[in-house]
Amino acid sequence: MSDQNVDLLSPVDLGPYRLPNRIVMAPLTRNRAGPGNVPQTMNAEYYAQRASAGLIISEASQISPQGVGYPLTPGIHSDAQVEGWKQVTQAVHDKGGRMFLQLWHVGRISHPSLQPGDALPVAPSAIKPQGDAFTYQGLQPFVTPRALETNEIPGIVADYRLAAENALRAGFDGVEVHAANGYLLDQFLRDGSNHRTDRYGGSLENRARFLLEVLQAVCDVWGSQRVGVRLSPVNPFNDMVDSDPEALFSHVVGQLNPLGLAYLHVVEGAIHSPQASSADFDVHKLRDIFEGLYMANGGYDRQRGMRAIQEGRADLVSFGQLFIANPDLPERFARNASLNTPDETTFYGGDEKGYTDYPFLDASRT
Repeated sequence: MSDQNVDLLSPVDLGPYRLPNRIVMAPLTRNRAGPGNVPQTMNAEYYAQRASAGLIISEASQISPQGVGYPLTPGIHSDAQVEGWKQVTQAVHDKGGRMFLQLWHVGRISHPSLQPGDALPVAPSAIKPQGDAFTYQGLQPFVTPRALETNEIPGIVADYRLAAENALRAGFDGVEVHAANGYLLDQFLRDGSNHRTDRYGGSLENRARFLLEVLQAVCDVWGSQRVGVRLSPVNPFNDMVDSDPEALFSHVVGQLNPLGLAYLHVVEGAIHSPQASSADFDVHKLRDIFEGLYMANGGYDRQRGMRAIQEGRADLVSFGQLFIANPDLPERFARNASLNTPDETTFYGGDEKGYTDYPFLDASRT
């Protein structure tokens, strides 16, 4: 239902929280954690600068050592990581912001050099993805992962539960379960990567089972109104494909409704592959199926975001690159002001350059 009186700058109730606007900072891997994948002071400054977002969703954070797939990405499985995140959440709260942590297990998108004991990465099936892993030794070809045994899956669900408990200890306002972009939960959902014949493979119900078990475990910790989930139905990133994404994701989203989640966050197209088409699948059907708040993501700018809210096609919109380069993005949108240009050479890894040094409209702010 359209409402011309509601736009990106309108407040919205998300679970127990009243958000001041509908402009969400998307989860953005920046590869700037410290030793031990521990968040550091630089990370706290970065997020605090962006606290005027209606909601910040943290960069993806691994739930266990097995979940690691990239150098210098933060985790949420050790006491040191919890302490590191505490300084981040405190800095955001001191600026009046709200922040959810994104829970992550990369599955097969890893490399033995990043795994405990140089073990093989795990996956639903032993299918090697095309492409290269980012390692401390540079790019290296992905390896064929090890298929998880059925009796191992409850242990990973338990890892998600513990990570959710750690996020609560670290002072977050909620969590988002990362089930998108070709990582472990997405690998179980899509039949290009899931060839299992047990209760976690084959039918739509079976392929959705792992995600629903994870969400239930996380909701047991947080309450469903402080839990969101991210899906990417047509994103081919990380060598992902499904034979019938419309049937799959319509089923998955229908199964989410009884949980009463805070929101559904949908990557509406492809990331890193602008040429990829989603013409055969209208992701807006998911908006109609889902009974809660719908968060849209996918190259939105101010104009497209305003229109999506006003026309009722989204309740919130998450922005990635625009938030990297514009720490005060809501203010710039409110004034319809010019935007800083993102420096793509500094997106992944490095120091404060291209991280905390983008200028505010008001030069006296930092």
